[in-house]
Amino acid sequence: MERLGVGIGWRPEIAEAVERMPGVDWVEVVSENVCPGHPPGSLRRLRERGVTVVPHGVSLGLGGAERPDERRLGALAERAEALGSPLVSEHIAFVRAGGAPTASPWLEAGHLLPVPRTRDALDVLCENVRIAQESLPVPLAVENIAALLAWPDEELTEGQFLYELADRTGVRLLIDVANLHTNHVNRGEDPARALAELPLEAIAYVHVAGGFERDGVWHDSHAHPVPRPVLDILADLASRVSPPGVLLERDENFPEPAELERELGAIREVVEPGRTSAVRRPYEAVRAPGRAGPAAEPARQRLALAQTALLSALVAGTPVPEGFDRVRMGVQARALASKRADVVAKVAPELPVLLGEGYRAAFLAYARGCPMSGGYRQDAMDFAASLLLAGRPDDPAVRRALREWWLERSGLAPRSRRPAVRVARAARRALLRR
Repeated sequence: MERLGVGIGWRPEIAEAVERMPGVDWVEVVSENVCPGHPPGSLRRLRERGVTVVPHGVSLGLGGAERPDERRLGALAERAEALGSPLVSEHIAFVRAGGAPTASPWLEAGHLLPVPRTRDALDVLCENVRIAQESLPVPLAVENIAALLAWPDEELTEGQFLYELADRTGVRLLIDVANLHTNHVNRGEDPARALAELPLEAIAYVHVAGGFERDGVWHDSHAHPVPRPVLDILADLASRVSPPGVLLERDENFPEPAELERELGAIREVVEPGRTSAVRRPYEAVRAPGRAGPAAEPARQRLALAQTALLSALVAGTPVPEGFDRVRMGVQARALASKRADVVAKVAPELPVLLGEGYRAAFLAYARGCPMSGGYRQDAMDFAASLLLAGRPDDPAVRRALREWWLERSGLAPRSRRPAVRVARAARRALLRR
């Protein structure tokens, strides 16, 4: 496996700082935020200096019941080729559920949700990973996620689940030690046991990130300094195997560049060369990559029904499935709605400006009765439409401004100021509706 070194997650807000940071060996970029034909100038300059760029996907949903979407796989492959990347990464999670197998509408989580550690889910995940591997031009690494919830009646520990996944598919692993800490606080899982059970030689790289604890729940925020317990788990991992790469993630609440450099320095101190590299359980794939057998359709059907029931309870207010912690389900549901409000405010910044202090309360009220069925941009449009249909906001001037905003974005092309063009487009829309 190619050695990556120590790196940092590239984000537009810290692009200039990352370019100036000494000793950054590589960067990781959220794949969905990059246009293959027009990568940001900062990424181009880093590439020209020989800095490795790795695309990190968030929307494939490899742990979902459906097979990976060809369009999303193609987009990830495009970005890997455009950036000259040695590998790509995604998550062991599901992000949507529903559709034909469940006779229910598609629901989007807008978040990475945990896969049940069962044989059914493992069979489906292995086939989905194999499909992805065959579609990508470079190796794939998959990441363990943080979770507030635990599925009932799980059959495998996290380490066993990851070991079998790597053993059956040859896929590489992206181990997030911050997520191991999160699952320790939220679900009582022992990070040391997970590391002892992992196929350590399958590790492609490692994530390190910060978070915070509130009311006994650890939130993997990526917006706070890396705490000591996370560095301790990294040290435990580094005592077992020398990871090819380690990356600091920061997505919000960016500190001064000097603070990020100090965090990178702390990570280097933990993983510096010369540490013991005694792998306790050597990884030897018993099958060549891509040889995992197809998952039986009944397994996909059972997984689809279970994931849809869970997601519907979280975003549509349906009853909590049997065996789940109702308190944790409530915490997760509120967190998903809050995240929706935050992301919609970013992709449609005009909405909080137009609605002022009432934006958040209005959006959360909308989210309780309207699950997200498309992306965040569509969510913003649907939210605005729901307000207008209800005759809101109360202020006529604000309502007119919101209507103009919605009309400007709801057509196939921007609205023209020329009356003749506007009449023609209105007539065309009327014909299309008929």
